[in-house]
Order: sequence, then C-alpha cells, then structure tokens
Amino acid sequence: MKRMFIAITALAGGAAIAHAEDPIVGNWKTELGDTAAITSCGAGYCITLKSGKHVGKQIGTFRGKDGSYEGKITDPDANKTYDGTLTVSGKALKLKGCVLKVVCESQTWPPL
Repeated sequence: MKRMFIAITALAGGAAIAHAEDPIVGNWKTELGDTAAITSCGAGYCITLKSGKHVGKQIGTFRGKDGSYEGKITDPDANKTYDGTLTVSGKALKLKGCVLKVVCESQTWPPL
C-alpha cells in the first residue's frame, strides 16, 4: 500500500512539472517603465497594469499559445483599443497594435 502511494505521488508530481506556465504569463516592464501583469483569464490571457498612472486598468485580452497570441490592446492614455499581436522573442515580449491592419505601432517589454 505504501509503495502504491509513493508511485501515485511521483506520477502526480511529474504531471505538475510537465504542465508549465505559458511564456507570456508574468510581470513585464512597459516602455513607460510601468509594470504590466499578464495572467490567465477565461480562455485566454489578460494584461493589467500593476503600477503607474493607470494602475489596475486592464489593457489587453489575448488568445494563443506557444509564444504567439492575437487579441485586443488598449492605449490607456487615449482609451482606444486596437487589434494586436504578442510574440515572445527570447526573454522579451513584442507587442504590436494596429488600426485596420494598416497603421501599426510596436513595443518590446522585458520581463521583471
């Protein structure tokens, strides 16, 4: 009985190790120097500002996996929302927001 418990515990621990967080989950430093937290929410991921002038404001929702995501990003100063993409490149997060997929702006956020 004791051996079976140890075997089950080892298998459960191995399963937990195999399921890692998605690479975008965590805290990132925005170009303005604020902290943005990306967390799982619903079927995707949410970006919420944790410091700065707009602390507590959710500025993005994205879906995807394995370093490539699509969704919406909001400029908190202008309070305008754009179609966006996120990609993980090395340790950095690259964001791109576009109006009608024609006029785009990009930012790169390092991890904290």
